[in-house]
Amino acid sequence: MAKPDDRSDNVQRIARAIDNTMENLREAEDFVKAHADEMNSSDKADIVAKNERRRDAISGMREEIKDEASASHQKD
Repeated sequence: MAKPDDRSDNVQRIARAIDNTMENLREAEDFVKAHADEMNSSDKADIVAKNERRRDAISGMREEIKDEASASHQKD
């Protein structure tokens, strides 16, 4: 039997994902700052591109939180 759709913790789960992604983004930026002179341009570009994808993901997750919060208020 399928489990019921329990979305009660979605906002908190997404918020944790945002926090983790932001932490990874900051760590990557700090790494590049600390080691930029030791890195080849391709590796540096890869990290910069990955951080852009992280920023896009964070933006999407923030929109998802808004949607979840809106859906939660509509149920009440």
